[in-house]
Amino acid sequence: MLDATTRSGGTATAPPRAAATELAVTVPAVVAVAPAPPLVRLGRVLLSPWARFSLLVALLAGAGASVLLFQPQKLLADGWPPQLGGATAAVVFALAYGVCTVAFVPRPLLNLAAGALFGSAVGLGVSMVGTVLGAGLAFGLGRVLGQDALRPLLRGRLLMAADGQLSRHGMRSMLAARLFPGLPFWGVNYCAAVSRMGWTSFLVATALGSIPNTAAYVVAGARASSPTSPIFLIALAAIALPTVAGAVVAWRKRHHIRGR
Repeated sequence: MLDATTRSGGTATAPPRAAATELAVTVPAVVAVAPAPPLVRLGRVLLSPWARFSLLVALLAGAGASVLLFQPQKLLADGWPPQLGGATAAVVFALAYGVCTVAFVPRPLLNLAAGALFGSAVGLGVSMVGTVLGAGLAFGLGRVLGQDALRPLLRGRLLMAADGQLSRHGMRSMLAARLFPGLPFWGVNYCAAVSRMGWTSFLVATALGSIPNTAAYVVAGARASSPTSPIFLIALAAIALPTVAGAVVAWRKRHHIRGR
């Protein structure tokens, strides 16, 4: 039997249970996220930017300490180990040259040693290989271990300007830095690593820009036994003149730099 509402043509009222179902609000289920395993958390900590930067500082400190301990400058006084000769000696010296530049050994000292041990031609070759190798090692270490931690700190005007110059005009900026005397080799390497300069621009500019200064020191080392020879005097002039010119430029630009 139909109820009165149906018989009179009205609309049937929904049962209470159906009405409650229609008005119910769907609440999304909360999924509990399990905490990361200890090894995963440890890996994240070890791979964090500041952990990698701490590793870079520790490596460089150890490299500097090893230089003080082994004193590679003794090569100029004691010569090369007699058990190494020929091509083997050249390869070992080039590899040692690269590692020593990462460990803050001054390149002029290594270039003089290369000239004294191998002569002008071979000495220049092994010095250039060692220069590019050492620059690449330092650039790679700085890029992998230091860039992520140090880039957020580039807030000063000078730092921002230097970073922008290296990042946008990498080739010519690095070429000028290598040709300009007085800039520490290792310092330029790590500054370039923090910037966004590409690998190719960095290595090519390092190789080309390092040739004049490296050749002057190698020739001076090879001709050190005859200090009055014209070649030795020309090499000394090639070392001294760019240094003096660089000092004059730096002196004239000092007010401009301070004004920034």
